[in-house]
Amino acid sequence: MRDLGAGLRYLGRGQQWVLTHGRWFGFGLLPALITLVLYAAALTALGFWADDIATWATPFADDWGTTGRALTRGVFAVMLWLGVLMLAVVTFAAVALLIGDPFYEKLSEQVEESEGELPEGMVEESLLRGLWTSLRDSLYVLLRTLLFTIPLFFLGFVPFIGQTVVPVVGICVSGFFLTLELASVGLQRRGVPVRERLAMLRRRKALALGFGAPLVLAFLVPLLAVPLMPGAVAGATLLVRDLVGAPPAPGPAMGGPAPQGLPPAYGMPQYGQPGAPR
Repeated sequence: MRDLGAGLRYLGRGQQWVLTHGRWFGFGLLPALITLVLYAAALTALGFWADDIATWATPFADDWGTTGRALTRGVFAVMLWLGVLMLAVVTFAAVALLIGDPFYEKLSEQVEESEGELPEGMVEESLLRGLWTSLRDSLYVLLRTLLFTIPLFFLGFVPFIGQTVVPVVGICVSGFFLTLELASVGLQRRGVPVRERLAMLRRRKALALGFGAPLVLAFLVPLLAVPLMPGAVAGATLLVRDLVGAPPAPGPAMGGPAPQGLPPAYGMPQYGQPGAPR
């Protein structure tokens, strides 16, 4: 429960940070706005084609009665659109981060500096190399996400469970992977490989869910993802400092002291340095 509350506090502190640093708030809006336009167009197109896709995917229902055929295909179309919507929520951050990589990298660095200092041994990459690394890691996260979302999609057709348990599990899964995507900005800076990032958050599932699940629900509200994205990056940066056991900023931190991080083995020295964990 402590980690769950800590994740929620990091989300709030991130939003507070960008609101008190207006320049960086505006700095992070444009990539999120571009991403929202692209996703809105894709979801609108899917809405128009959902019935045709449902007909193509359920040829076994061709000989059924009108009511049974319409109900089956209607449920399929709705579940397809909702499934893609949940996937869009998870991948929204990844696409926005790719589009706005230089913007969000700078924003994240400013958050770290305001909390004390940037990590020692920071990994420096060229813009193209950084974009390639981000794209490769995002594809890895997407494949892991699909391992959960595809079974959940089909479980959505199970009566009662599909309308109660599955949506809750879907939000939790989406929240976990959304946190992973957002935390990648700070963890990539430290040279932490994507598989280790996943392992770190698995050890702190409640922290990841406390941060990501409320953000998923907020991202489902039309247009809300755009103003929340800069603060989400800032909050994830603060969360990363908890994960790696970074020292707190001198003096009282904004929003109260940060919770305890991982043991020192997961803080300094940095990945890639002698004695660092592998």
